Amino acid sequence: MVVNFSFVFLVSVLILCLGVTSEPVQDKQALLAFLSKTKHANRIQWNSSTSACDWVGVQCDANRSFVYTLRLPAVGLVGSIPPNTIGRLNQLRVLSLRANGLFGEIPADLSNLTLLRSLYLQDNAFTGPFPPSLTGLTRLSRLDLSSNNFTGPIPFGVNNLTQLTRLFLQNNRFSGSLPSINSDGLNEFNVANNSLNGSIPDTLSKYPASSFAGNLGLCGGPLPPCNPFFPSPAPSPSEPISPSTSGKKSRNLSTGAIIGIAVGSAFAALLLLLFLILCLRKRQRQPSKQQKPVAAGARAVPPAEAGTSSSKDDITGASTEGERNKLVFFEGGVYSFDLEDLLRASAEVLGKGSVGTSYKAVLEEGTTVVVKRLKDVAVSKKEFEMQMETLGKIRHENVVPLRAFYYSKDEKLLVSDFMRDGSLSALLH
Repeated sequence: MVVNFSFVFLVSVLILCLGVTSEPVQDKQALLAFLSKTKHANRIQWNSSTSACDWVGVQCDANRSFVYTLRLPAVGLVGSIPPNTIGRLNQLRVLSLRANGLFGEIPADLSNLTLLRSLYLQDNAFTGPFPPSLTGLTRLSRLDLSSNNFTGPIPFGVNNLTQLTRLFLQNNRFSGSLPSINSDGLNEFNVANNSLNGSIPDTLSKYPASSFAGNLGLCGGPLPPCNPFFPSPAPSPSEPISPSTSGKKSRNLSTGAIIGIAVGSAFAALLLLLFLILCLRKRQRQPSKQQKPVAAGARAVPPAEAGTSSSKDDITGASTEGERNKLVFFEGGVYSFDLEDLLRASAEVLGKGSVGTSYKAVLEEGTTVVVKRLKDVAVSKKEFEMQMETLGKIRHENVVPLRAFYYSKDEKLLVSDFMRDGSLSALLH
């Protein structure tokens, strides 16, 4: 019995010793590969002859069998994250590389860190789109990509991160509209100082205005409400006026004001009468086109192209009610919608210029176009159509073709293709 007890005791001691001196060999090799391929200051002193669990910034599990956390904030790391290094730490729970000089895109093999709960990459110079490798890390609860140079849209795949409690994307160059992010467990959220536009989804409207500040194109929610794509129509003249309101206004008008209104109305009616007389005389003096002989061999006048007015419009300066409410499409167009479809489209502001505002309009059937809404353009219908006809004929690989236009006294619209890769200005800046 004594011999057996001594044997068991010795075996137990050996097991304990082996447990204490165990080493996460594969994780250690991955960390050494990361450090050897990344420039760094002398703040990191990892000795390959010692256990990786004893290195600065590295923490292992209780059994020292794998690396549990890697924290290297502000240690002077410079360069891109090498692939096949950190991505091999498949048991990692916390990764912090904040406040370094890291740049480039996030490697795709970070998708292997499926147990990761906290990721801190803020205050670096990372570029590229929102890292697609991160949308599969479904156990993430904290994600901080702020103060980098990420571009492009924020993907809807962020909704895959159902355990997120903190999401910080501020101080980047993200563009496009905000996706509708499920915010049930999201306690902190920030996308300030980007290039986002459009209306803020209802799921994100609970956060303060500071979470969206610095995005000139964002509206709604805690920010000022979005302007309607088209202003609401003025009330119909046939709508009855409240008797109390009309009586109050009439009592407030003095006798001199009433006389002035009457004189002004009479003067306006006289000017209108003179204008009609001049138009009638001018029409009578104009020779009839039917009396003009057609020279032999002369070409027949082709039908009016899209964007030009008919002879009747040239004379009367107007068209039928149906024509006034229609978009005018150019030849060779690829769209088939009308003004009512455009009015019902959801829209977001793309930019504002000196002559008007551009909107991205998504029609109900899924077609996406750009609508330029002109402002302060005082021009006759005929002159406007002539200019549009000239612009509609322009075909160049670097110029977005004009597809259609709309003209009325109060509204002038230009319709063109939507370029999904953005404008030259956005790419340059």
